[in-house]
Amino acid sequence: MHRVFIFLAPGFEDMEAIATRDVLIRGGIGVFLVSCDEGYLVESSHGLGVMSDMMLEEIYNADVTEDDVLVFPGGMPGTKNLAANAELMDAMQQHWNDGGTVAAICAAPGLVASQLPGIEGLRFTCFEGFQDAMIARGAVYTPESTVTDGRLITGRGAGHAVAFGLAILEHLKGPEAARKSQTRSNALTP
Repeated sequence: MHRVFIFLAPGFEDMEAIATRDVLIRGGIGVFLVSCDEGYLVESSHGLGVMSDMMLEEIYNADVTEDDVLVFPGGMPGTKNLAANAELMDAMQQHWNDGGTVAAICAAPGLVASQLPGIEGLRFTCFEGFQDAMIARGAVYTPESTVTDGRLITGRGAGHAVAFGLAILEHLKGPEAARKSQTRSNALTP
């Protein structure tokens, strides 16, 4: 069974974390919000307090496998806080080395995913202005809404959060599941 772990550090972008979570839950994926702060309640860049499901140290007891996806939302200073967390970056790199998938949106491809080994030649997108670190590592920037290249899934920014969630869902369960989830989401829109 696939699971998704979304990492929240103080200053994360609300929509990129919560819309992604919503799309994946609608698609039948088990999603866990992981606090990278001192407590379960993490404050977003817009002052929204979000209760996480687990603390970062609990992730090591969650038996994360290559079938799971690690998700890194953008937002400032949330993305900088994620990128500066050496323990988390080590865990992300180990997950990648073990064949796992990493998804990052907005500033996170440039600040977080750029720390992955072996990304030369992979296509990615991100919020404009954060592409340089990935390009320096040999990745190929494209200003699309979302880009999936193998086990790397990237999104452009908050306005693309639903598409980012659908790209993760498609990666995990195929295009039909993403289409059905999108249809259910559209049915809720007036």
